[in-house]
Amino acid sequence: MNRVKTLLTGGTGQLGFELSQCLSVYADLICPTRGQLDLADTSSIRPFVERTRPDLIVNAAAYTAVDKAESEPDLAMQINVVAVGELAQVSAGVGVPLIHFSTDYVFDGSGRTPWKEDDGTGPLNVYGQTKLSGEPAIVEAGVPHLIFRTAWVYGLRGHNFVKTMLKLGQERERLSIVDDQLGAPTSARFIADAVALILAQHRDDWRRLFADHSGLYHLICGGEVSWYGPAKAIFELVEKQGPLFLKHLEAIPSEQYPTPAQRPRNSRLDCSRVEETFAVEPVDWRQALVNFMSSCR
Repeated sequence: MNRVKTLLTGGTGQLGFELSQCLSVYADLICPTRGQLDLADTSSIRPFVERTRPDLIVNAAAYTAVDKAESEPDLAMQINVVAVGELAQVSAGVGVPLIHFSTDYVFDGSGRTPWKEDDGTGPLNVYGQTKLSGEPAIVEAGVPHLIFRTAWVYGLRGHNFVKTMLKLGQERERLSIVDDQLGAPTSARFIADAVALILAQHRDDWRRLFADHSGLYHLICGGEVSWYGPAKAIFELVEKQGPLFLKHLEAIPSEQYPTPAQRPRNSRLDCSRVEETFAVEPVDWRQALVNFMSSCR
């Protein structure tokens, strides 16, 4: 595959870090610091893109503080909508394809079947509203694009459920974990591997990828579980390595764990479109978690 000059935003974040590791095999990466490119400052986007002249833009930057977004809606809107729209407009203007990441939080969480890409949306919180609004901003710009909706992401960088459980398991004897929100914990490494695989499949003409397959795709690990499930699995894996301070893990309904932002009860995503289009086979969430825990030792 010809090496592609790729602008990666959010390269030090949870997903961006894993993308930087995987894409570096195929691409010459441009990973700007916040001082060089700040999505909270829209005016910095066009000059940076025009100066660096990438062949591909991968936007892994986002405002992801779900609860904090309820009190910072303007900042969440700026980063997840305004900046995304500007990035898409600039990309279209210079003829550069765009890869972007969205979320299961665009849905209202009703029902018990996995959400498909064309299902009606209805976000329950500010974060979900802003991520949803970022999607048409890309489409309307007319830029060739791939948008991947993912869910329950965790990784070595940043704040996430898995790292929180590892910390609390060494600090508390009792923990209560929500057991009525269903989805699939998804490793950032799995997402990055999948994106790299898709690009590698089109190594002879990677621009054809965007010409033929621009659109929206769901991309999460396989299986389904409540938050209680991975918490239990994490502590079972930790206990095999040595004594665990935690003595009791309790499953509770969402009502017993109120948060500023309402969470969807059903975060299942149907990934058949990405499987059929790109032959990407989701890794079961359990195996992905075991792999992650091994890398944390």
